Amino acid sequence: MKNESTVIDVPAESSSAMKGSAPLIGVARDHTTSDSGGYKRGLSIFDFLLRLAAIIAASVAAGTMFTSDETLPFFTQFLQCEAGYDDLPTFQFFVIAMSMISGYLLLSLPFSVVTIVRPLATAPRLLLLVLDTAAMAFNMAAASSAAAIGYLAHNGNQNTNWLPICQQFGDFCQKTSGAVVSSFVSVVFFIMLVVLSGVALKRH
Repeated sequence: MKNESTVIDVPAESSSAMKGSAPLIGVARDHTTSDSGGYKRGLSIFDFLLRLAAIIAASVAAGTMFTSDETLPFFTQFLQCEAGYDDLPTFQFFVIAMSMISGYLLLSLPFSVVTIVRPLATAPRLLLLVLDTAAMAFNMAAASSAAAIGYLAHNGNQNTNWLPICQQFGDFCQKTSGAVVSSFVSVVFFIMLVVLSGVALKRH
C-alpha cells in the first residue's frame, strides 16, 4: 500500500500586495498634512482680519489725538487760551508712535497673505511673531504714557500743585481720552496676534 501524503500549499504574499500596504501610510500622512494646513489657513485668515482691525484702532488713536486742539472762546484775539497735543511731549510721542504702528500693520499685511497662501510656511509666521511683539511693547509704552498724562489732566496732583484742566478744556480731554482707549484696543489686538502666531508655530 502506498503512503498517501498531503501537501498543503501556503500561498506566499504577492509582491503587489506587499507594495500595496506602503501607500496607505503615505495617504494617512497626506490626510494629516491636509488637516493641519486647513487649520493653519483658518488661523491665518483670522490673523489678517485682526490686523485690519488693529490698523483701524491705531489710526483712530493717532488721528483723534492729532485733532484734539481746543481754544477757549471767551478770550480776545490777542489773548487766547489753547490746549493741543503738541503742548505736551508725551502726546507728541503718542501721535508719532501710533502713526508708526499703523504703518507697520499696513506693511505686515502682505506677510499675512503669504501665510494664507502657504499655511505650512514657518518663516513668515516667525517674523511676524517677533515684529508683533516689538510693536506691542511700543504700543503699550505710548498708551501707558498718554494715559498717565490724561489722568493728571482730569484729576491734577495736589502734592505738586498741578491743577486739573479738563473742567476748562472738556473737548480736549474727551478726545485725548478716546485716543488712549483706542490705543489700548490696539494693544489687545496685538496680544491676540502674538497668541495666534504662537499657536500656529506650535502645531508645526
